[in-house]
Amino acid sequence: MLSRVVVISVVMAIVALAIILHMTQPSSVGPLGILMVFILMYVSVLGVLTFLLYAISRIISKMSASFTVKKPVRPLSMSRSYYFSSVVALAPVMLIGIQSVGKVEVYDVLLIVLFVVIACVYILKRTS
Repeated sequence: MLSRVVVISVVMAIVALAIILHMTQPSSVGPLGILMVFILMYVSVLGVLTFLLYAISRIISKMSASFTVKKPVRPLSMSRSYYFSSVVALAPVMLIGIQSVGKVEVYDVLLIVLFVVIACVYILKRTS
């Protein structure tokens, strides 16, 4: 069920983002339109990352089955993939937001990476 919701929301977000980017100009859309672009970008990246994490975890699980004997590597469930990707998908949107108000420096990137790592560790501990 979650995978269907993610697929539908990603398709709708990509279509809406394409319409907004082709039909409007940044100077005429206003702050609400720019916020909508950021939200649609987040939803698009979220869906793509969810399925990417899910597929990569399945591939790694199948490949490591021949190497591990005692405790096989379990693939991520769709919900755990969604949790992790919901945090990781925020990073590019935050970088674009920072770039829109100034230039992105190493300090900014390090803060975003630190935020993503802390959030992923939190998700890992809470969903185990």
